Amino acid sequence: MRTGAFLRSTLLLFAAACPALLLAQFQQPTDEELKMTADPKAPGAAAVFLNVTEISNNPLHFQSYYARIKILTEKGEALATVELPYEKDEYQYEVAAIQGRTIHPDGTVVPLTGKPADLLITKNGDTQYRRKAFTLPSVEVGSIIEYYFQLRCGEDYYFPLPHWQVQHDYLVHKAHYFFTPDMGDESLAVSSVLPAGVAPKKEALGRFSLDLEDVPPAPQEEWMPPITSALFKVVFYYQDLNGLDDFWQNAGKKWSRSVEQFTEPSKSFRGSVSALIAPGDTDLDKAKKLYKAVQSLDNTDFSREKSSAERKDLKLKSVKRAEDGWKQKSGSRTEIALLYLSMLRAAGLTAYAMRVVDRNKGVFTPSDFNLDQLDSTIVILSIDGKEMFLDPGEKLCPFQTVDWRHSRAAGLRQSASGTVIGTSPPQAYGSNTVLRIADLTLDSHGAVEGSIRFVLSGQEALHWRQIALENDESEVKKQFDEWVAGTVPDGVEAHIDHFVALDDPESNLTAIVNAHGTIATITSKRYLLPGLFFETRGSHPFVNQDMRRTPVDMHYGEQISDEVVYHLPAGLEVENAPEANKIPWEGHAVLLIKSKVEPSQVTVTRTLARAFTLAKPEEYQDLRGFYLKVAAADQQQLILTASSAAKGK
Repeated sequence: MRTGAFLRSTLLLFAAACPALLLAQFQQPTDEELKMTADPKAPGAAAVFLNVTEISNNPLHFQSYYARIKILTEKGEALATVELPYEKDEYQYEVAAIQGRTIHPDGTVVPLTGKPADLLITKNGDTQYRRKAFTLPSVEVGSIIEYYFQLRCGEDYYFPLPHWQVQHDYLVHKAHYFFTPDMGDESLAVSSVLPAGVAPKKEALGRFSLDLEDVPPAPQEEWMPPITSALFKVVFYYQDLNGLDDFWQNAGKKWSRSVEQFTEPSKSFRGSVSALIAPGDTDLDKAKKLYKAVQSLDNTDFSREKSSAERKDLKLKSVKRAEDGWKQKSGSRTEIALLYLSMLRAAGLTAYAMRVVDRNKGVFTPSDFNLDQLDSTIVILSIDGKEMFLDPGEKLCPFQTVDWRHSRAAGLRQSASGTVIGTSPPQAYGSNTVLRIADLTLDSHGAVEGSIRFVLSGQEALHWRQIALENDESEVKKQFDEWVAGTVPDGVEAHIDHFVALDDPESNLTAIVNAHGTIATITSKRYLLPGLFFETRGSHPFVNQDMRRTPVDMHYGEQISDEVVYHLPAGLEVENAPEANKIPWEGHAVLLIKSKVEPSQVTVTRTLARAFTLAKPEEYQDLRGFYLKVAAADQQQLILTASSAAKGK
């Protein structure tokens, strides 16, 4: 939930700015609200917002936020704890005037008392990122909770324009928003995503208001893209130019100039770069050697950024140029990416910067006039007219591999013809592979014992390598065991023995796992085993969801291949093995299953290749139909019976 609330004037001034709401004037609940046990407009909901009110007044440097919520289930009780993030810096921002109360179904009122906790989240230079937190008292199913707070800043400082996040996790019955901008501000503009026929109203004095009823909850569907860009919202911004194209053209030019200034290599730095490469190196060889060099630096986004005092003790200066990171042997994601760009250019190669949105956080929205939505930097290397996209700011990311969050991501890029809006390429599914090889021996009691090799490349390998950067070996093994546990059948325990090439991004990552347990169900005549060993507990996406409102974003294409060998005990033979099968979704994905039966052993292979990343809601029925067929195929059994020789004894 967004924070919003501030005031630095008297109650009379506040009332004059917005006579519809006086400071912390809580509402008396109706008998119907007190007795409510469910909401027909939100069947099964854990809670509903009865009222949301947000007031913004830039001349008075405050915003205020008020919420009234009905708790309908135990899950909804979590809303009693409220956290309000804010920045503490030279602008003197503060969260203040926090008030709240709980009303029980019998009308008993329990006020919020005590001082809210004020907690430090992180610190960057002189700026502290903090949060105030409080928990409304005595909350139970049936309660109505009500709270109010303000966000203020020093009267001599700029106050940000409001961003109304209209849609929440739960239904909102009534919502009211009001904004008073600075007088005479002709450059103010508004952008909104709202239900059809709804728009903010601009009043004669330049103030804006918005009233809504029964705002539906935010979608909660599996494999959604970051939903923030699609939620109902209203954004105010300053528009000094002539429109969308002019904004991004000018923003791109300004960003590109700053990149050029930051990455321009000095004469001495060119000498340092020359020492890293050989005269006979091809352009590709040079790029690889320089990539390896910057990857070896301390990436503070994966370790820890040094404090001002530590930097002073180590006599480290502030980073004003890309090459400063090379001298100090450290830098942030962005600094290392731009350092690599500078090194490529110092080596005489053609390369460009690209600034994209992190796909795990959002979707590039050109109508949002905000360059900060582009928060990740990658590098484009051009050799013989062919471009390759590189991600040097991602620790342990292999050369010519891009973290999925930066692939198929839109943003600004430099080019030979200037700065333009562009999109990075999608992931090739064949570059992201998971190979699971199980060699298992079955005994006459239905127990198995053996080993499993997991061979990972691309995104899954990068994921585990980056986990290893931030955790010790025992913690990495613990997390890997938890991941493996979700892939093996019930009754089987699997624990990793060791990793191979965990710190070598240019090699496949291999994990050796030991497995044992009881896997077969034994009847009077048969042994019943899972035909697809790794899919018996696998969660197949989309099979339980009939309809779809949002696009599907599966992050990246990939290929998962399994090979499971069962060594059979004497006296048993295969009665039925999983049938050979090919299930295609043309142009998108395919499932292949094969079985090979030999004396004393059976081998089952399965490959699921998924080339698509995104799917539109109108494609959902085809997508779901494919996964329903996959789920059915994965339920096949391996059936063993006593061999003919054994029966004759």
